[in-house]
Amino acid sequence: MDADLPADLRRGLAGLVERQSRHELAARASAFSQLYRSGGRSADAIRDATDALAYAVARLPATYAAAVGALAALAQARPEFSPATLLDVGAGPGTAAWAATRIFPAIGHIRLIDDNRHLRELARALAASGPGVLHDATYESGELTAQLRDAPRAELVIASYVIGELAADKLARCADALWSAAAGALVVIEPGTTAGFSRVRDLRAQLIACGAHVVAPCPHDAACPIVAPDWCHFAQRLARSRDHRRVKGASLAFEDEKFSYVALARDAPRRPSFGARVLAHPRVTKGTASAKLCTPEGITTATAARRARASYRLIKGWRWGDAVTRAAE
Repeated sequence: MDADLPADLRRGLAGLVERQSRHELAARASAFSQLYRSGGRSADAIRDATDALAYAVARLPATYAAAVGALAALAQARPEFSPATLLDVGAGPGTAAWAATRIFPAIGHIRLIDDNRHLRELARALAASGPGVLHDATYESGELTAQLRDAPRAELVIASYVIGELAADKLARCADALWSAAAGALVVIEPGTTAGFSRVRDLRAQLIACGAHVVAPCPHDAACPIVAPDWCHFAQRLARSRDHRRVKGASLAFEDEKFSYVALARDAPRRPSFGARVLAHPRVTKGTASAKLCTPEGITTATAARRARASYRLIKGWRWGDAVTRAAE
């Protein structure tokens, strides 16, 4: 699925950037990028409206792409799931809510939570260029776990690039609160690093023990079979606008956002919707095509010789992150 920003969001962001110094935005983006790499939090990095806008120009396209990827996987695995209510936790500039309205057009009510005033104000400014459901969204401030405890349940809850900013001793409590707030499904997205994957895996295990069922990316509810130093992550390619390239000091016209995620549901599927998930780009040589798969039996490799034309073409056509049937084995 195309992961680029929708035209109305792109126009809204460009309109806000038009009134700002590109040099200043680039300097701000570089500063908070360095802070993040040293373990800082967005609350420490985004201290005014210019910081918030610099963050949005540099990171919103990539986090939007990751949200589209994770939510599309949920929709593909559960085509009957059509949520009417959304809770976006740690919503920032509203990125995941924009992605959710694209994937699930039946959403009619959105509630967002974030404790950063400048990101909340930016989200409202961007929502002015979007669909009515975003205009009418409620956006609240406060500590996440406390807000979740008091929140009415939503059919879909999203926590995108959020749990990595929590202290380790708060992760388990936040996971419970997120799950309690989800009437239908919960999607958690983190950077596609070993640390991001580790947080997603721990949350997955905790909530499975509470009765959650994994919808994606895993084709099972068993313990994660990934063994260090390997980790499970995926990638979404997105186009970079001119402003995006300027603020990031980048030369390439595209970017690959790597992310880890899990989508969990309260109800078990009536039948498995897919048999395996492709965990890396297939390897294709003159003689064979092979792909690393996560299956209910663990990590396996599907391989086909070139002379087995149908299976060879099938594996060759798989993409990293695809849900597949394993018919090529």
